[in-house]
This record gives sequence, structure tokens and C-alpha cells, in this order.
Amino acid sequence: MTINYRPRGVCSQQMQIEVEDGVIRSFQVLGGCSGNLQGISRLVEGMNVDEAIRRLDGIRCGFKPTSCPDQLAQALKQYKKEA
Repeated sequence: MTINYRPRGVCSQQMQIEVEDGVIRSFQVLGGCSGNLQGISRLVEGMNVDEAIRRLDGIRCGFKPTSCPDQLAQALKQYKKEA
């Protein structure tokens, strides 16, 4: 299943997550901090959705109440509700 998610409160503009059998197969982001997001992408590929949520949920970016990793966790939570 492909998840297209529009993050809120961060620099990135669009997230596309490919999930198969509860595992993240790919993660791509439009906008945001390119190097950091490429690193996050490589780290979460092959990771179980629940584990990604556990690790990323609640991460903040500076004084912002959220971050790109947190927004990925929110997208995955939404996916789980709809799946």
C-alpha cells in the first residue's frame, strides 16, 4: 500500500511511504532537509511499522512541537487506523 501524506508543521511538503505486510519498503520526501531525510529513509526501510512509530513518535525539531520523523510516525499511525 502506498501512503501519500502531507506533513504539518515541518519543512517537508509531501511524504510517500510504501508499506507491505506491516513493513516499510520505501520512504520518500519532497522538500525538507535532504541529507537528514535520506538518512531517515535508509534507516526505516525494512523496519516494521510499529517499531518505526515507537522510535519516531514525539521527536521534536528545535522549538517546534513536531519534526519530520514525528510526522512519519503520524502518517504510519493514520495508516494503521485505516488498514
